[in-house]
Amino acid sequence: MSVQSLVSRRKKTFIGLPAPLGYVPGLGRGATGFTTRSDIGPARDADDIPEDRHAPPNKKAKQKEEEDDEDLNDANYDEFSGYGGSLCSKDPYDKDDEEADAIYEAIDKRMDEKRKERREEKLKRDIEKFRQERPKIQQQFSDLKRDLASVSVDDWNNLPEVGDARNRKQRVGRAEKFTPVPDSVLARAAASGSVNSAVSEQEQKFGGLTTPFGSITPIGSATPMGDIDMKKIGQARNTLMDIKLTQVSDSVSGQTVVDPKGYLTDLQSMLPSHGGDINDVKKARLLLKSVRETNPKHPPAWIASARLEEVTGKLQAARNLIMKGCEECPKSEDMWLEAARLMPGDQAKAVVAQAVRHLPQSVRIWIKAANLETEIKAQKRVFHKALEQIPNSVRLWKAAVELEDEEDALIMLSRAVECCPTSVELWLALARLENYENARKVLNRARENIPTDRQIWITAAKLEEAHGNIPMVDKIIDRALTSLRMNMVEINREQWIKDAEDCERSGSLHTCQAIIRAVISIGVEEEDKKHTWMADADACAAHGAYECARAVYAYALTVFPSKKSIWLRAAHFEKNHGTRESLESLLQRAVAHCPKAEVLWLMGAKSKWLAGDVPAARSILALAFQANPNSEEIWLAAVKLESENNEFERARRLLHKARNSAPTARVFMKSVKLEWCLGEVDNALMLLDEAVKHYPDFPKLSMMRGQIEEQRGNLDTARNAYNQGLKKCPTSWPLWLLLSRLEERAGQLTRARSILEKARLKNPKTPELWMEAVRVENRAGLKNIAMTLMAKALQECPNSGILWAEAIFMEPRPQRKTKSVDALRKCEHDPHVLLAASKLFWSERKLSKARDWFNRTVKIDPDLGDAWAAFYKFETLHGDQKSADDIATRCVAAEPHHGEHWCRVSKAIPNWRLKTQEILPLVAAAMSVPT
Repeated sequence: MSVQSLVSRRKKTFIGLPAPLGYVPGLGRGATGFTTRSDIGPARDADDIPEDRHAPPNKKAKQKEEEDDEDLNDANYDEFSGYGGSLCSKDPYDKDDEEADAIYEAIDKRMDEKRKERREEKLKRDIEKFRQERPKIQQQFSDLKRDLASVSVDDWNNLPEVGDARNRKQRVGRAEKFTPVPDSVLARAAASGSVNSAVSEQEQKFGGLTTPFGSITPIGSATPMGDIDMKKIGQARNTLMDIKLTQVSDSVSGQTVVDPKGYLTDLQSMLPSHGGDINDVKKARLLLKSVRETNPKHPPAWIASARLEEVTGKLQAARNLIMKGCEECPKSEDMWLEAARLMPGDQAKAVVAQAVRHLPQSVRIWIKAANLETEIKAQKRVFHKALEQIPNSVRLWKAAVELEDEEDALIMLSRAVECCPTSVELWLALARLENYENARKVLNRARENIPTDRQIWITAAKLEEAHGNIPMVDKIIDRALTSLRMNMVEINREQWIKDAEDCERSGSLHTCQAIIRAVISIGVEEEDKKHTWMADADACAAHGAYECARAVYAYALTVFPSKKSIWLRAAHFEKNHGTRESLESLLQRAVAHCPKAEVLWLMGAKSKWLAGDVPAARSILALAFQANPNSEEIWLAAVKLESENNEFERARRLLHKARNSAPTARVFMKSVKLEWCLGEVDNALMLLDEAVKHYPDFPKLSMMRGQIEEQRGNLDTARNAYNQGLKKCPTSWPLWLLLSRLEERAGQLTRARSILEKARLKNPKTPELWMEAVRVENRAGLKNIAMTLMAKALQECPNSGILWAEAIFMEPRPQRKTKSVDALRKCEHDPHVLLAASKLFWSERKLSKARDWFNRTVKIDPDLGDAWAAFYKFETLHGDQKSADDIATRCVAAEPHHGEHWCRVSKAIPNWRLKTQEILPLVAAAMSVPT
């Protein structure tokens, strides 16, 4: 066999063929080849093996296949080219298309620039809000970093070492575990730690062993291999540790990287107002520098840079920056003003002078120049120069006029209105300085120049009123409305009413009333007039404009003269804010228009009686009888008038006539009360017998009979009277209380409990009955039963203020505050709960809080006499006499009629003729100090 045949037989089949795709020679033996970008394409590592091991298909066949199988999926859709390519792909993308795209892009860019400021502001607000909610760690500890400036070197040296962070239980409870080391480990460690006995040439040269620390161990003192000196090894270790600590921990003396003094100085340069540190300042400084270099003609960048330096304490750098900014932006008003602010004294004047040369028409710069002057004469000179440059500036004229005396101000204002004819303020100021005739001429000229301003007309009306020409006031206001309408000015009703209030405050009462009469009906529908006008009157009264409110009521009464409610509101307004004469005059007109309104007659009679004019009060009541025959209210008012003035026989005769002509249960009750108070008990009992026949279901008659019998000592008769009344009136809880208290005083505690339980069955959810049951147990000393009953009472009546007030003081002192919180949560605006809270603060000696809560109580319910009495006692004990007298005056004005302690004192027979100012001290004396 020949050599050629052997070679051909050994030749492999793959020799001469191209290498497979991605083949790297020697890769299987750990070799790494290299490939170029043309081999693998972009974003590929050299070691990556491509996924496609096959040759790419024919390009023309692939294009044909793509054309046949077009992918119409939504994911393959493009807004510009459609599904998988443009339908008009054969058409060229010409210059017109390119130009249109450029125009659209320019428009989009322009619109984006318009929204840029708004978007940046919103982003800034969001970032600030986020930083407030989640501040950085460095912001949270910025105050602590700032305090490091006061730390001395000794304090740094004396910082304690960090000890064991575990608590005592962890340290004591967990005993450390020791595991014995095997002998093999010790032997291996000894073998590895043996000392080599061979001595190098260098060691022989120096005569010993060279240690890492630079010291030399003599050869003669070398320790044998088998005898290691552990003491010397420990000393060497300590020496090495000392050297390392000396190299890295020399921070106190300031010789290494950390400089404590410089560090504390940097801490002092933090931004205290913004809570940032020095890093933030550096970032802000770099950012502002970039802005200045990018756009040196941008004034806010220079101002912000100067203010940053000012805040950080580098005032001179701030001045240099702002002056450089003024050179770059000489036409910026804000730049010059900021420079004047930063510069001291004379330099600021020089800066302002330079600013005036660049911006002679800037009002703010001229005003700044005047403010920098210390002398009035110099300020006048500056303003005169400014007015030469800017004669039409109202602000400059006003500032210049304020510096002049009256004569010079008059001359300047005459010139000012010529230069600024549309300034209302200048015209009005000139009119104030002129005399009456000239002022009228000035206002007429002002009206010609500014026909759409209402203040000129109002000032003219006030001028006429000030000089006694009252009839002209209404004419001027009417002409004003007509003229303004002709000049297409909308009449704003609320604004004119506010102007009327301003006129009243300035003392022009006729002008304010004329304005109210002229504008009160503008824009108000017919069906809304009454409601709207009453709301206007209340608003004026709330603002302290009583003449305006009085004018509103007067106009409303001219439109609705027969409305009883308007007369009543006007009467109450005069009673609170007017005089007695104005009230009586109003009531006379009221009863003339509404003769059937009994309350108006009674208010007139009471006003006369309080003034001491009893005959006039009688005459008013006589006229009321004629207009309202057989009126119970008027009969009883007449009886009260006579009894209060010691005319008891006349009162009896009146009651006798009332029982014959207008017999009612109240008339009989008042008749019995009069006889009882006068000591005629037999006559009272006779009247009671007659009254019960006519009105058996009136519970107060039975109550009075029982109380009279109790007073006489006839307990059985009294018990019988109460029981008879309860048969007719089982829903009258005061009757049940009287019967229960009668049994309790008689020593029948069990019977009193049963009566109250029966009363609660017949009158469910009645808090007064529950409270009496609780008090019965408390008076008997059974506190546990009382607490149980109170819990049941609060379950049945959860919103009862009197029960919650009682429950607060039944608790021990530590639990009272919690109970008061629960009470306020259930009955937030109940006067009894507020009174209990006031007493609670009083008992804790929190006097200011107690006073505030007493004020809240009497404001919410001024008819609660107990609150006034407690407040009066509080001020008597802890206040001065003036505050106590003030409480008494407010109580008399409120005329309270309710309250447990108040009614007990005021309705007692010996006190039947006492006034409010006499009852208040008695009730206060009967109340105990809370403990």
